[in-house]
Amino acid sequence: MSPSLSTDDAVSHINATPRLHLRRKRIIVAMTGATGTILGIKLLIALRRLNVETHLVISKWAEQTLKYETDYHASNLRALADHVHSINDMAAPIASGSFRVDGMIVVPCSMKTLAAISTGLCDDLISRAADVMLKERRRLVLVARETPLSEIHLRNMLDVTRTGAVIFPPVPAFYIRPSSVDDLVDQSVGRMLDLFDLDTEDFERWNGWKKE
Repeated sequence: MSPSLSTDDAVSHINATPRLHLRRKRIIVAMTGATGTILGIKLLIALRRLNVETHLVISKWAEQTLKYETDYHASNLRALADHVHSINDMAAPIASGSFRVDGMIVVPCSMKTLAAISTGLCDDLISRAADVMLKERRRLVLVARETPLSEIHLRNMLDVTRTGAVIFPPVPAFYIRPSSVDDLVDQSVGRMLDLFDLDTEDFERWNGWKKE
């Protein structure tokens, strides 16, 4: 049996032992031209508050929808992210499976982007990064915004679900008795981040019927 280490030897042994590098959680946020840009804005704000490193990709039409639906400009949106990548930059770190991320959320996700992801088209950075999530078996959440849904939409949703993605329609939860649109948005954002084991603590969870 080996003799016990002295205190000095033990300290030297600990100092010589390689330490694991603990990085911040890292999530890709992609925004397309579908309605619901406020969901992407609130998501980025929540992730910043939770100290999650964000990599943002915004489509051309997402920028237009953002201006139409909110008082935000693209510059305001980019300021909420840690890193911003051009949708045309196919050499960005997030285009490679060797770049470690904890997942990706496309919010809102247009039916065009859904179709591109479903077929593995990879014609821009959003669909390429999503393709990487699927092939690397990482979490991919698609916040699909469309109604009503055609058979084509449903088939594409089924196909990406079978490959590991999560389809997340931002369906309002009226049991929280919302007093504003913000309440509904916060609940949806909170439920999205539940899928990454992140708790925003910004919405009321269901705890059963309340007794009068």
